[in-house]
Amino acid sequence: MLHSKQFVVQHYNLIGIERDKSMKPIHKGKKDIGFQIRSLNHLIKRHVENSANFQYAKSITGTNSWIIAYLAENRDKDIFQKDIEEMFTVNRSTTSKVLKLMEQKELIERRSVPDDARLKKLVLTPKALALHQSIVEDIDSLETMLIQGFTEEEIQQFNDYIERMKENLTGKKDGECQCK
Repeated sequence: MLHSKQFVVQHYNLIGIERDKSMKPIHKGKKDIGFQIRSLNHLIKRHVENSANFQYAKSITGTNSWIIAYLAENRDKDIFQKDIEEMFTVNRSTTSKVLKLMEQKELIERRSVPDDARLKKLVLTPKALALHQSIVEDIDSLETMLIQGFTEEEIQQFNDYIERMKENLTGKKDGECQCK
């Protein structure tokens, strides 16, 4: 386990800030993958939040836009909070907070299902459906920008690497049930 000072110093060193010379390098000559992914995540978030369509829909966050897109593309299915948790690899409390805020913004509704009144499916409101078209344009633009210069094989290989990293962190294979 890294001490907080070592962690901060190591990461400052990656961006060119002087580090304490008495500390041993942790990943000698290697770039920290977690740091690179975090950096890419920030760039993606910044891109989404600065897009023209997103500026038009300022009441939603980047996370909300991904959820709206997911719900819109799966309108023919009953989608529940658990599905959002699994799809976006987010814990229950975070998902609950995000969905509650989306309800307050009148982007989604929770509706009972006939078979089990305790289960509430997530349904987009007309307001969210109207925003969806502009969100689709932004997502398509972002995906095009991200894969520019990559072959189909490289894209598939990259996706395979990401899935393996997620499996390493969660301890489960893609599509594996976490039934209890």
